[in-house]
Amino acid sequence: MTAYGKPVPAPDADSAPYWQGCREHRLLIQKCGACGAVRFPPASLCPDCGSAAHDWIAASGRGRVYSWIVVTYPVPKDIYAGDVPYVVALVELDEGVRLPTNIVECDPHDLMADMPVEVVFDDVDDTLTLPKFRPLPD
Repeated sequence: MTAYGKPVPAPDADSAPYWQGCREHRLLIQKCGACGAVRFPPASLCPDCGSAAHDWIAASGRGRVYSWIVVTYPVPKDIYAGDVPYVVALVELDEGVRLPTNIVECDPHDLMADMPVEVVFDDVDDTLTLPKFRPLPD
């Protein structure tokens, strides 16, 4: 853990460009250099064709709520007690990939399937930025 006080992602060779993009407030996803399929999470090989060739492309940052849960009981309590209730969601980006995230700036009871959302970046410390999503304004 860092000074952030919560578990944080550990970038590896495949995901490091994704996390660097987040630091720059850019949501990046991989696109296969052979078949053109987009993918998330980042991987060294395309799950569609097996190619190692890929590019990083900027995602629109927009999508829709695919699924979610509302966390009301913090586990572990000493780390997450001040955060509940919070939403853990799967957002389907306009590009067609699904991204696990949090929904913010929204009462958890107001969430709906297929709700349009947009990315916001949470600079949690000097080295980590987390992509989160909020409802699109009407």
